[in-house]
Amino acid sequence: MHLPFTHKKLTDVKDSAPEFGMEEIQEARFAKGDLDAEKTGISHHRLKPGKRTPFGHKHEQAEEVYVVIAGSGRMKLDDEIIEVETLDAIRVSPEVVRAFEAGDDGLEVIAAGARHDGDGEVIQNWWSD
Repeated sequence: MHLPFTHKKLTDVKDSAPEFGMEEIQEARFAKGDLDAEKTGISHHRLKPGKRTPFGHKHEQAEEVYVVIAGSGRMKLDDEIIEVETLDAIRVSPEVVRAFEAGDDGLEVIAAGARHDGDGEVIQNWWSD
């Protein structure tokens, strides 16, 4: 039986960063399964101070909204880099390659959007100086 709601603390969701050797850079918690969500993806990311996501990613179908819940930093969206800070919300079209870089206090972000299994492409070493 599918319950009408699911309540979960995002910090109780498994941190996936260690599986990919990224524990020195960030925490990454993907809560779709923990929330029994059928069509919605939500994730919680904490980048450590001065660290940058080591890859960009984009989608074929999934529009995403990112909300900065703590800290500040920068976000690269295709060829544009924007400054982001607490309570900024950034909507990103599926085809835009995106990545984050934390400022001196780190960066904490919630990402939410429609979930389409298999819809995502990772671009390694995309944001380089």
